[in-house]
Amino acid sequence: MATAVVCAYSLVGRKALEALLDCGIKVVALYTYKQPEEDRWFESPADFAIGHGIPIFFEPNINAPHVLDHIKKLEPDFLFSFYFREMIRPELLSVPKIGAFNLHGSMLPKYRGRAPINWVLVRGETNTGISLHSMTAKPDDGDIFGQTEIPIAWDDTALSLTKKTAEAGYELLREKVPLLSKSELIGIPQKSLGLSSYFGGRKPGDSRLTSQMTAHHAFNQIRAVADPWPNAFIESSLGMIKIAWALPCSGECVAGHFKRSDDGVIFGFSDAPLRLISLKKGTEKSDAPDVFAEWLRAIGVKEC
Repeated sequence: MATAVVCAYSLVGRKALEALLDCGIKVVALYTYKQPEEDRWFESPADFAIGHGIPIFFEPNINAPHVLDHIKKLEPDFLFSFYFREMIRPELLSVPKIGAFNLHGSMLPKYRGRAPINWVLVRGETNTGISLHSMTAKPDDGDIFGQTEIPIAWDDTALSLTKKTAEAGYELLREKVPLLSKSELIGIPQKSLGLSSYFGGRKPGDSRLTSQMTAHHAFNQIRAVADPWPNAFIESSLGMIKIAWALPCSGECVAGHFKRSDDGVIFGFSDAPLRLISLKKGTEKSDAPDVFAEWLRAIGVKEC
């Protein structure tokens, strides 16, 4: 039975861990993070591991010397990284007998870097994917050992696309890991797959909406960080309102203004409005159009 040390977090990491067990891999250690309250919408890799007798380690630095010593003693066949937040150094990558592999939520070499699921939505892509690749000292580098393309629906959010990615990652590992165990896969260099692109981690300010945006761009921003993510927002010197959800609609509204309509309240962008579905102000959340109007006026948004 092949053995593996796994570094994992997120729903994708939890499903990937399940896939390894279903492939007959013995996971001898899970390195992960404690789950904050805002992440309680998914079962963590740690919670899954508890039910399967997998030793769990919460280490602040995966590259610490004592971690390297511990993993060397385990003599794993594999080292896997599934949505882990740290770059793993070459000293650790060289430990496993068969190799070190990562799951990345895009069709590499496109969308290397952090938060690929959010970025593909922001940029209005119609498809993405998940890639299994060998790890090197560079982020999201290394040969590709399997990819699955994932279509993006017009109304997919970060949540729905994360769920699709988790399921696709599970199926990809179920197919490819048994072949990796028998050395029956040959990696494909990423440079042979076309041009690469890289995106950094998202900052809160990246989700600010402005009236200069098109409605399409604003909608993509909103769905990229819809619940349970922190949400896109409009802001003035008088305060901030988060737009938890909104939808494209017909009608006219001056950019940067709001207007009551038969369907509720619409907010104008440079070329068209969006219909507001759910807003947040501070700790309050509302789906009521009358409340929308009150909150928007309170931060200085004019009605047209």
